[in-house]
Amino acid sequence: MAMDSKIAQTTQSLSKAEEMRNQTKLVMQPYANWEEYLTPAPLSVAILGELVFISSKEDFSINKNPPKKGYQHIKYPDSFRACLMQVCNSGWWAFNEAHKNMDQIRLHTMTVPDYMKTAVKILFQDNDEVVKAHLPDQLENIRVIADDCLALATSTEKRFTDVINIIQELLEACVNAEHFYGEELKEVKKKLDENKIRKQSSEEAVKRSEKAFEAMEKEIKDAQESYKKAMDSLPSGWNMVAMDLVGVVSDSVSVLVNGIATLVTEPVAQMCKATKNISDTYHDVKSKRSSADGVDKMNIYSKSGEILMCVGLLQKFVQKNDIDWKSLYDQKKKTPNTDFVKDQFIRIYRGLDKFPECNAKIRAQKLCEEAIDICEDLAVYAPDGKCEEAKKKQLIKKIRKLTESARAFDSKSKDVTKSPALTPKPPMMFKEESKSVRKSASERASENARFRIEQSRAQLNKTRETYEKSVENMEKNQKELTEILISMRNCEIKEIDFKTTIQMLVKGMDAMGRVKEQWEKMVRFFQMVSSLVSSSLNRPLKHFVSTSEKTQSLSYNAKLFSKDLIYNQAFQASNIASLVHMISATYTEVSEKYLIDRVSSLGKLMAMDKEKPEFLHERLQLQNSCDEAQRGILRLVLKNKREFERKSDLRLEKIDQELLAILPKAAPEEMKSIQTAVQSGFTEKEEEDYY
Repeated sequence: MAMDSKIAQTTQSLSKAEEMRNQTKLVMQPYANWEEYLTPAPLSVAILGELVFISSKEDFSINKNPPKKGYQHIKYPDSFRACLMQVCNSGWWAFNEAHKNMDQIRLHTMTVPDYMKTAVKILFQDNDEVVKAHLPDQLENIRVIADDCLALATSTEKRFTDVINIIQELLEACVNAEHFYGEELKEVKKKLDENKIRKQSSEEAVKRSEKAFEAMEKEIKDAQESYKKAMDSLPSGWNMVAMDLVGVVSDSVSVLVNGIATLVTEPVAQMCKATKNISDTYHDVKSKRSSADGVDKMNIYSKSGEILMCVGLLQKFVQKNDIDWKSLYDQKKKTPNTDFVKDQFIRIYRGLDKFPECNAKIRAQKLCEEAIDICEDLAVYAPDGKCEEAKKKQLIKKIRKLTESARAFDSKSKDVTKSPALTPKPPMMFKEESKSVRKSASERASENARFRIEQSRAQLNKTRETYEKSVENMEKNQKELTEILISMRNCEIKEIDFKTTIQMLVKGMDAMGRVKEQWEKMVRFFQMVSSLVSSSLNRPLKHFVSTSEKTQSLSYNAKLFSKDLIYNQAFQASNIASLVHMISATYTEVSEKYLIDRVSSLGKLMAMDKEKPEFLHERLQLQNSCDEAQRGILRLVLKNKREFERKSDLRLEKIDQELLAILPKAAPEEMKSIQTAVQSGFTEKEEEDYY
């Protein structure tokens, strides 16, 4: 078995669907870790319990200067006590619904892999009629699940929004009734402003995700256009190149999807850390609107694979320290073969034109310009098949430098979009390729494999660092939350004044805000799954049905390409569903163990007679058990972190044992060049590229 096909087989086995699902979970874990967002939940419940207790104190009206249009959320402005009870009641409903809905989401997402399996079986059928008749149903099943989960997540998110709105209006009413003076007034106003900015940035996140889903639709349409254009101008004997090119075109769709999933998981909290003062936060939200936003950048980075692959075509013409003039010129057509490569770079360059200026765009277009120059230089000498030694050396050097820059850009792209370095070939393409044995230079394949191994290593290490940071952050937050709980417990009945109550409300609003953010994220995940599946039902499937039977000279034709596109999208959708399944299972487990009993206890408190001694006992019990829940969640987080480290070690070991082991030893300068490129991609801090 030739070296090449051995590398191809091993890469394919290292990137089986199951492996890719796990890889997605690994790379996304620090961004999607739910435990972090579960931490404020026990505190929120404890605060609500405290508010029930406080509401048994003397009552007064906050209805001194009511808003012109009346209150939108508070029902009983004449009784402060009634308002507090309303907050507790809506909080109780929110946590109850969250538990119930998350369990439903867990059950729904569990079934997606089965539909996916059936879809793959259908796609593998050679009979078009069978595919046409049965595939839409399987994809439709996945879409229905996504839509059901979307409804569940949306209704939960709305519940938490209600609680926040009630607290906000209650605080505003207290401000208007002039119950505050001096510093206190400043503090409360600051908190209210902060909350408005949070709301604003969460609305912006919604707009961003709408734009992201449109970008995905467009990318899928463009993929089919690019395929057609490239096939029409293919030089004779370049069938294998056609496959490579098509591979990266459909890959760029996947990279974009990964990138968008990352944008979806990036919480609003990162946009405005609540501890900063208002002007900073505002500046933060504003400054993140550089002309190119996250979606544009993901789109630009998703082209890195195509750029790298086309640079590889140029590299093909360099054998050892010589230029392979013979393969550079098409004797039949009397044209240089570099024309095809040049056309690809022009296509990519023009495609990037539509995006706003930003570092990523400048870098990508510069790579294309350099490549176009090299193509034009080579085309000058191609007909004669020679050039002077100095010129030849200069050309070879340029191509090597271009390769390194393209690798660095691709590494940066993997870092920003969180796309795995080792990716499988789509199924139809792999099947076709396995039939025709490759005759290309084996060293190219080993070099590529080495580059991907280095990338995987850098990526998992980077992910590990991010995880470390997020856990450290969390331990810090955890300490703050525990301190709040302790100070609450030490509050003597006689000390509880209006000021303490307001502090509770403000903390409650913060904690609820964090829980709500998580639900917003869920909503976007399901919107994404839904739009992925819908767009594959619409475009590639219709395209597949309408593709004429005209026999193309290529064994891998437009029909098979459509099948692969459909597979890629369905696979990405099931990938995200499995990520959500992991999240929902964690949530349900934590809620079962640490939350739902506290929520029931809150219900009991609300119904109790405030004068009876049992009331105080129940209050203390609720505080203690929330404290215990806080600790339990932290234990779970640390356990998950250890598990994550073990899994990333295993993944790297597996890649080393199966892929690295079969590669011939590399020349030291070759390895150095690869490592430099990868490192620069994963370490350079182009700050604005992270937003």
